[in-house]
Amino acid sequence: MVTRVPRFVALLLLITGAGAAALAGCSKEIGDGCTFSTDCSPNGDRICDSSSIGGYCTIAGCDYSTCPGEAACVQFFTGNFSNEKCEPTKPPDACAADATQCCSLDELCALNGHCVPRSSEHRFCMRTCNSDSDCRAEYECRDIAKMIAHGGQPVLAPGVPVDEAHAPKFCAARGP
Repeated sequence: MVTRVPRFVALLLLITGAGAAALAGCSKEIGDGCTFSTDCSPNGDRICDSSSIGGYCTIAGCDYSTCPGEAACVQFFTGNFSNEKCEPTKPPDACAADATQCCSLDELCALNGHCVPRSSEHRFCMRTCNSDSDCRAEYECRDIAKMIAHGGQPVLAPGVPVDEAHAPKFCAARGP
């Protein structure tokens, strides 16, 4: 005796199976909303920053060339520092000739023009953008001025200055 499966059940099984197979290998892009890290990638190679509005799929601990194509590596500094002043556009090797406006070896020069401890640095892949419309609602496209005001600065290859010509813009929660 042959049992016949109703067409709608067969179609439902086909769609469900194909959908599950398609979802198994998919990852959200950097900057997409999330609740859990598994929302960003079932492989564990991306995390959900649930402290960001609506969650933010990202990769922690990046470097200038390790983020996916839709993203750039951005460094953030925890704490509020008013250390020595520095010149963020001055290349680090220029400090050997003139130590004024330079940070010590255990510090970095933040875009706000102050030295910050290297130990306060955290790096994340952030979605790149050209304007606010490229970002999710409640997020802004940070250019150099917004980076100085609200935090974050791109991690660039050694010797590349952090300026408007070289620094990629990125999507981050809107500043106050």
